[in-house]
Amino acid sequence: MTSPYDSLPAVPEFAVTSADVTDGGPLPAAHFAAMSGVAGAEDRAPQLSWSGFPAATRSFVVTMYDPDAPTPSGFWHWAVADIAAEVTSLAAGELPDGAFHVANDLREPAYTGAAPPPGTGKHRYYIAVTALDVPSVAALGVTPESTPAALSFLALQHTLARAILVPWAGE
Repeated sequence: MTSPYDSLPAVPEFAVTSADVTDGGPLPAAHFAAMSGVAGAEDRAPQLSWSGFPAATRSFVVTMYDPDAPTPSGFWHWAVADIAAEVTSLAAGELPDGAFHVANDLREPAYTGAAPPPGTGKHRYYIAVTALDVPSVAALGVTPESTPAALSFLALQHTLARAILVPWAGE
């Protein structure tokens, strides 16, 4: 299966790690949606740490996208904008000062965990940290009411580098 990032212009990569999720590993129950019915589901955003991004970085965006959702457009679970360049980690379920959520596909300004419908197979959850050359996406027209797709589109021309983790859930 291809990555949803394969069709975008190539950018340098940097490192992202998590105490909560493993690249290529199963998504832990705490990061599932409470509505999923999974025991221990908490809609808790994962802890993330990153390093090795370009010195010219002025801010970061963090997103989580499921390209395997049974829709023509996938499903955006999480989008955080305006993470200051000096911030190199997110605590589980917390945002640093100045950062804000962009409404996800449920139109919630929050992290909504995984909830792969039965019978839809294995879902990949692309957790991306994107380094930008602008200090704020507000200058690009992004607001908390924007969509994650609009955020990604508007940030694309300002992307310096990207780091990705891909845990999975489902059958």
